[in-house]
Parts: sequence; C-alpha cells; structure tokens
Amino acid sequence: MKVAILSDFHFGYAYNSELENDSFENADEAIEKALDSDLILIAGDIFDSRLPKTSVWARAIKVLVKPLLKESSGIKLVSCSKELKKISERTLSHVPVIAIHGTHERRGKGEINAVEALENAGILIHLHENTIVFEKDGKRIAIHGLSGVPERFAKDVLYSWNPKPIEGCFNVLLLHQSIEPYVYSPLEPPTLSLSNLPKGFDLIVDGHIHISNQERLGNTLLLFPGSTVVTQLEPNEALTEKGLFKIEIDKETRICFEKLEKNRKFFYEEVRVGNAQVREQIENKVKSMLSKKFFKPPLLKFKIIGKETEVLDQELREIERKYSGHAIINFVKELEAPEVARKIEFLRNLREQKLSVEEIGLSLLKKNLEELSFDSTFDYDNIFKLLSEGELERTFNILIGEQMTLEKILKSSEEKQFRKRLADDNKS
Repeated sequence: MKVAILSDFHFGYAYNSELENDSFENADEAIEKALDSDLILIAGDIFDSRLPKTSVWARAIKVLVKPLLKESSGIKLVSCSKELKKISERTLSHVPVIAIHGTHERRGKGEINAVEALENAGILIHLHENTIVFEKDGKRIAIHGLSGVPERFAKDVLYSWNPKPIEGCFNVLLLHQSIEPYVYSPLEPPTLSLSNLPKGFDLIVDGHIHISNQERLGNTLLLFPGSTVVTQLEPNEALTEKGLFKIEIDKETRICFEKLEKNRKFFYEEVRVGNAQVREQIENKVKSMLSKKFFKPPLLKFKIIGKETEVLDQELREIERKYSGHAIINFVKELEAPEVARKIEFLRNLREQKLSVEEIGLSLLKKNLEELSFDSTFDYDNIFKLLSEGELERTFNILIGEQMTLEKILKSSEEKQFRKRLADDNKS
C-alpha cells in the first residue's frame, strides 16, 4: 500500500501579486506526483483564507479533482467513525483523498469551512475527531484526524477525543498544530509537546509547520510534510526543499521525500551595513544567486541590518528594477538608529533588574513621560494606579491639563472630608 502525504497548499496566497500563481502550480505538481499512490492524505491549510475568492475556488478545484480522474488501485473502505455522505462514494471509487482543515480554514461554530465544502462536493473526506480505515492486499491503514483548533485548546481537545490505535492496522494520526519545540508562532504558544502526544501510533503527521522534517519518537515516526509554497519568507524556508512524503506499507515501512522541481526557489540573505559599499554588496549577492538556471525567476529576500546607513530606498528600488524579470527581490530593513539603540538598552536594563510586571510598567511610563518633558515632580505612581484601574479618560485629562493634578485632587478630597467633619461636629 502506497500513501502520499501533503500539506499546506495555501491556495490563494499572495493573490494579485507576482507570486499569485505559485500556490496553485506547486500544489498541482505535488498532486500529480501523488497520483501513483493508493491513498492521499492532506494535513490542513488547503486554502490561505477562511473565505476564498471565487477565482481561488475555481483554480483550487481544478487541481483537487485530479485524483477523481484516476482509476482506483483497489483500495477499499473498511469503516469510518462518522457517517459518510452519499457523494463521498466518488472519491472512494478513485484515489481517496482524506483531509483535515487547518488554522487558515477554521470558521466559527455552526459555520461550514472550505474543507467541509470540498467534502460536500465529493472531492475529499474531511476528518475532525474521526477515524477512517482502508484495506488493500490484506494491509489495513487507520487514519485518525484532528483538524486545527486554537492552540490554547489543542491539548485538552486531543485528550478529550483520546484517539486509540486500532489493532491490526498501520495507525496514522493527522494533526495541524504547533508542537513544542516546533513552534509556528510565539504569539500563540502551543499546549501540545512531543511528550504529551498519544502513544502507540505508527505515524503522526503534523501540518502547520512549513518546513519538512521527520524524527523518531520511540516506535512512532513524527512527520512534518511542510508547505508546498513559500509564505513566511524566513531563513529556514530557504534551507529546505518543498515537496511531499510517500510511505510504502509492506512487511517493512519505507518512506521517501519527493521534492518539487518546478517551484520558485527562495533565497534569504542578511546584509550588515556600516560601509559605503552596501549596494555593491547586495548586487554581488544577487549576481551570485542568479548564476544558476531556474524554472521560475527566484524569490530573493534581503534583510538589511545595522545602524543608520547611507543606503537610500531609491537605490534599493533601482536594484529591484535592474533585475526585474530575472528575480523577485524583497527588501526588509532593520536599521538601528541611536534613539532606538537607547531604548533597547533601557529595556535590557529593566530585564536584568528582574523587576515585577508592575515595576516594569511604572518604569516605562515614567521614561515615556520624561521624554515628553513632564516635570520631574510629576506624580507617576498615582498616574500608573489610575491607568491600572482603567481610568483612561481621567488620566488623559490630567496629562493634557484639562483636569486638576492628582495632588490637587487629593488636597480637594481632604478638604471636603475636613469640611464634612466640621459640619457633623456642628450638628452634634
């Protein structure tokens, strides 16, 4: 039994740009390479948007129907934990495609997502907390699928579902999550880690991570298919190939990675400034990168790092124009001005002092107000207290001088209390 494993097509990525065809063309090549398999698994993020444009739908379907045009190799459905739609017989009678949805397709409760819509069209079978079993030539494979959920819920949802390997099957768990230490975004830290992945599976496949990789966890193979298209423009995407994995399940399990041959190559370079030859540096690197022949003009990203420089945006645009048609060049500047350097040093000092969150907040407020030329005797502590209590409007009015200062407010309050006590004493 042969199984093709793909992920993260991101149909519609970079729409209306020079890169808008890449997601479709790369996925098309990957699907073509997968058609010699008995079964195709897709680990989420088929689309780049929760609400794909009609034109994106049209091009995506043109790619995804290809397994329906291929005769079945004889693989048969054994069972499924969910009730399959009548139209699912279309994919089951050809090369079955099993998919989970990813973070880019996730919709609100009660709304259908794009992968579910593909299932309604008979193009694939969508899994979310479901298991489906196939058989061919006496070999059985069980695919357990958990579609992408918010990272903060991933561990609890997986534990609640609690998938168990099926005896007598080659068991595959499909996921689309960050898994510590494979973190997609530090803004939404993972709750899943290698240590709390379920035991007993022959293969765990995780989409979402755009870099292809594999490693062993005891008797379990952990596989990251990676994306078929470059989207994040990070250094690690320049170091790995795009493609798909194929697994042959027999007396022994064999696995291989097939790289895409027609995809756009991506190069990442950091250029540190500090001399007058920055433009010459960049152009020499561009020439070196373009010394080979490519199927498509490559994508080159230059990150320019350093202190203030004489390199002008106009010069960078001239480089882009000069090599237009030969490469797509992307410039990102990370230039450290003296003012920025001072602020970074201030933050480093705060970190080294091991202050509490409140102390850091007060220090930052004081620093900012001092830079705005507020008097050194200004009552920072009470301003901070007002902010922490949500008194934004009152704080703003004090800062711009439309309300009494805190000192006057306090004196006024004390005076009112004193007058009230006098009044009470007189009454008595």
